[in-house]
Amino acid sequence: MATETMEFKTELKQLLHLITHSLYSNREIFLRELVSNASDAINKVKFDSLANEDKLEDNKDWKIRLIPDAKAGTLTISDNGIGMSRESVIEHLGTIAKSGTKAFLENLKQQDVKTRPDLIGQFGVGFYSAFMVADKVTVITRPAGSPTDGVTWVSDGQGEFSLESSVKPDRGTDVILHLKEDAKEYAQSWTLQNLVKKYSDFIEHPIVMEVETEGENEGEKKVVEEVLNSQTALWLRNKSEVKPEEYEAFYQQITNDSDKPARVIHYTAEGNNEFRVLAFIPSKKPFSYTWEEPQGMKLYIQRVLIMDSCDGLLPPYLRFIRGIVDSADLPLNISRELLQNNPLLEKIQKNLVRNILEGLEALKNTDEEKYLAFFDDFGVMLKEGASRDWSNKEKIVDLLLFQSTKTEPGKFTTLAEYLTRMPEGQKDIFYLIGESRELIENSPLLEAYKAKGWEVLLCTEPIDEMVLPSLREYKTKGLKAIDRSETETPETEAPENAEEFKPFLDYLKTKLPDVTDVRLSKRLTESASCLVADKDAMTAHYERLMKKMGRLEESSKRVLEVNPTHPAVTLLNKLYAKSPESDQVTNLGKLLYEQAVIAEGSKLHDPAGFSKRVNDLMVLALEK
Repeated sequence: MATETMEFKTELKQLLHLITHSLYSNREIFLRELVSNASDAINKVKFDSLANEDKLEDNKDWKIRLIPDAKAGTLTISDNGIGMSRESVIEHLGTIAKSGTKAFLENLKQQDVKTRPDLIGQFGVGFYSAFMVADKVTVITRPAGSPTDGVTWVSDGQGEFSLESSVKPDRGTDVILHLKEDAKEYAQSWTLQNLVKKYSDFIEHPIVMEVETEGENEGEKKVVEEVLNSQTALWLRNKSEVKPEEYEAFYQQITNDSDKPARVIHYTAEGNNEFRVLAFIPSKKPFSYTWEEPQGMKLYIQRVLIMDSCDGLLPPYLRFIRGIVDSADLPLNISRELLQNNPLLEKIQKNLVRNILEGLEALKNTDEEKYLAFFDDFGVMLKEGASRDWSNKEKIVDLLLFQSTKTEPGKFTTLAEYLTRMPEGQKDIFYLIGESRELIENSPLLEAYKAKGWEVLLCTEPIDEMVLPSLREYKTKGLKAIDRSETETPETEAPENAEEFKPFLDYLKTKLPDVTDVRLSKRLTESASCLVADKDAMTAHYERLMKKMGRLEESSKRVLEVNPTHPAVTLLNKLYAKSPESDQVTNLGKLLYEQAVIAEGSKLHDPAGFSKRVNDLMVLALEK
């Protein structure tokens, strides 16, 4: 039959115009699309052959061949799949035979140029991505079982295509790309090897290419056929069939982490929507890990990489998880925009989160040493999740580790374990946040709690200031910061002469402009004074954090509590009663405030004045 020229359908012309003139931000995905098409063609002929064995034509050596020709500037993608008849070529390569094409085109036009290529696979148009790199495409194809029905399709993507009969000895399809001048790199072997590794490494059929290697004799070269893809999609195998070393090698392959994963999560979700998961909990933060690196797991659809880091698969607080999700129900090459509102993705995420949290719980319960190493690097992310993921809050909180007044340095406890140690009469869980354990342990705020045997969590992460107040309670027990004035303290004996301190406390209030109130304290047993935050005010540690981040300039005022049983306070009260206007009373009162500022880890506003008052006190003591 003579050559016949035909026009593309109107909507396909629009699509090709967009592809040719606009879609250049990630055009390397063309190879992924054409390889995927070739794999589908092989799968179809294998399926059809179950009923029609003759379609195989003794050609069962399933392969997808890449044939680069740098001199000619071409790249051929060849398969021995089901092939196409003349009618099939016209139907599949001359139109977009799917509903919703107009809406798809409008979506394409509205997309930012950086995200447009991710939409190419929608509505079966992946083949046309070839025109991102080729100014002419030749397709030579012949269907299974029809040796004489070969056809050659040629187009420059400008609006027309030609068809003519041809002789093709073997069943299948050859797609020949005549590469554009700025796309000649795709005729280089090393470029193709990298792209196959990146996008199509787990395609089930061998992707092969002839490469030149060293011969047996020096200086001798020989050409061998090399398989470019590993085809080892571990997630498709039964968990019982995979050896630990295979999981480790795969983890290291996809993460470049030299350590073994702390735990492997491998399962198949079955039901209306089937997907496979192979996820890894890292043992510790890889050396190359950065907070800015892409978040999320790899998303595959039927072994084909769709997104290298799909942030929609997991919430941000689980961004340390690495691995793969392979879904057969998501549309091939779905865009990030469409994923955001995809109900299936929401189901996958809920399923993933549940299984990962269960995996972390199992790791915590079965291998304390591994979990401690993991939590040391990633615990801050779990705390982030506890304050944001309300649907899983209890599960996440049970994964958190804390130091406390009942644990040795470097040892940790959980909130569940804390509850088992609570003595009768204690209603809440208490905590104190600061820069370091050493600083917190020496805080006068702990004195009454220690004396009563009430445990206090010692928290040193900046994120604790946001997480713990947001939790509010754990298993009906409130979480209370002991550096707040309203927090319950263990009962201590009130002094019989408490009323005698009132004039002195009122006087101190007038001399200390940086406090909102001066009160007798129930939380002090050894120290003379301490500072606490009034209700709804920032704590001292939170203020220091805000100042470091440049979000706060002035400090808020706090409440000064003084210990009515401390000799310094009782003697100063007597001195005030004897000489109310004495400068010594004022200076010693200021020292009570300043030593409380130092004890809480804050900076003095007037360090020189503090030094003078201490020196005067030393002179007074030495003169006696």
